[in-house]
Amino acid sequence: MNESLSEIESRALRELVAVSGDEALEAWRVAHLGRRSPLTLLLRGLAALPLDERKSAGAAANQLKQRLESAFEARKEELAHSLTEALAADRIDVTLPGPPLPAGRLHPTTQTLRDVLDCFVSMGFQVVEGPEVEWDRYNFEALRIPRDHPARDMWDTLWIDYERDGERPMLLRTHTSPMQVRVMEQTEPPIRVVVPGRCYRYEATDPTHEWMMVQVEGLAVDEGISLSDLKGTLTDFAHRIFGPERRTAFRCDYFPFVEPGMELRIDCFLCGGEGCRTCSRSGWIEILGAGMVHPEILESVGYDPERYTGFAFGMGIERIAMLKHGVGDLRLFFENDVRFLEQFG
Repeated sequence: MNESLSEIESRALRELVAVSGDEALEAWRVAHLGRRSPLTLLLRGLAALPLDERKSAGAAANQLKQRLESAFEARKEELAHSLTEALAADRIDVTLPGPPLPAGRLHPTTQTLRDVLDCFVSMGFQVVEGPEVEWDRYNFEALRIPRDHPARDMWDTLWIDYERDGERPMLLRTHTSPMQVRVMEQTEPPIRVVVPGRCYRYEATDPTHEWMMVQVEGLAVDEGISLSDLKGTLTDFAHRIFGPERRTAFRCDYFPFVEPGMELRIDCFLCGGEGCRTCSRSGWIEILGAGMVHPEILESVGYDPERYTGFAFGMGIERIAMLKHGVGDLRLFFENDVRFLEQFG
């Protein structure tokens, strides 16, 4: 009996020292002090011993049980104390200010796009968006650019690998002008909309060209709209974006879907109009194309060209951003170099 109690105590205390957590401590208690533990089974077997042996063995077994319970409580307090110390070492003072987090900001292209849209919204224009994957009909045909028209050479088109009737009628839109027709097909005048969106062209990348760009197309249709309305709207836009001191000029240009067509120019902000390398010695910088909506387009969507007139314009946002911030290479806007982007607050 004494030898069994000694073995039980030795094994129990040895295992208790190795206990390192609450779950392991509880498992130790069940194994050595529980109802099926060796010590409990030994106490239950005392009834089979003679009376004189039963008293001495029972006293020894109860004393062992008390020692194991005391050892259990001591180990429990020791583990709790260790946990308290560990928590104290990892304690965080939540009253102290946290480390500063880097503040993000809008990309300069997004900033410029929002400035341009805000400008036209304040004039009464509504912002609408259209699909980037477009039908040939809207991108070309409905804008007076038939399949054999030389004007198609102005756009290096990315066609979608989809055939219908032996032709490829779907493409990545080359401009946001298709929304002119889409809006007019679904809306009765008066119309005043601006259309932002990405456009795609299969062309080489250089300081002034990228295969993807952001454009804003504008359209106004109503009774009595004249060329003076177009000039006044775009002059106000140029002053708001580039400053009231900027001078503006309009020069004739060709676009299949407007007649007459023109480009808006501002005086060079580097040389003040005297002529420099940036403005090709002309003193002027082109910023967008525009014109009066062609009567054939108005008629094709069901409008009476004798009653309604309108104007349209389109610009590349990256080009506006380049001119506004004096950036000489369009590719800088797409390289995601933080050293460049962090200049724009």
